[in-house]
Amino acid sequence: MTATAKNIPPFHLAFPVDNLETARAFYGEAMGCPEGRSSSEWVDFNFFGHQIVAHMADCSQNRLHHSSVDDHAVPVPHFGAVLGLEEWEKLAEKLKAAGTKFVIEPYIRFKGQPGEQATMFFFDPFGNAIEIKAFANLDNLFAK
Repeated sequence: MTATAKNIPPFHLAFPVDNLETARAFYGEAMGCPEGRSSSEWVDFNFFGHQIVAHMADCSQNRLHHSSVDDHAVPVPHFGAVLGLEEWEKLAEKLKAAGTKFVIEPYIRFKGQPGEQATMFFFDPFGNAIEIKAFANLDNLFAK
């Protein structure tokens, strides 16, 4: 069964941060994710229709690994979103204008293959790796 945006339930992801105001500035302002509920220990964001929650925690123990994908060292673990190509391009420009340091600059990977996609990787201020990708044809999301 191929999932489409209309029948995919929103995912929920909780992740560590050590400063909620910095999280608000990064996810709310730089990424453009509207804020939802919050407390003194956590804050919800609407991450492209999905619920992510920044929880106060010790970020010093975040460990990073890498996996080779299309000749790039992809940070693992990471989370992200699949956007439409136009929305991806706008976000890439917004992040560049905000001075975001990319781990993997925005580019097209798997060119000419069924899984061809636009992708970019960067870290939030707490060391959490994020990938934002887009497909010219979303039906190729799981193409082999």
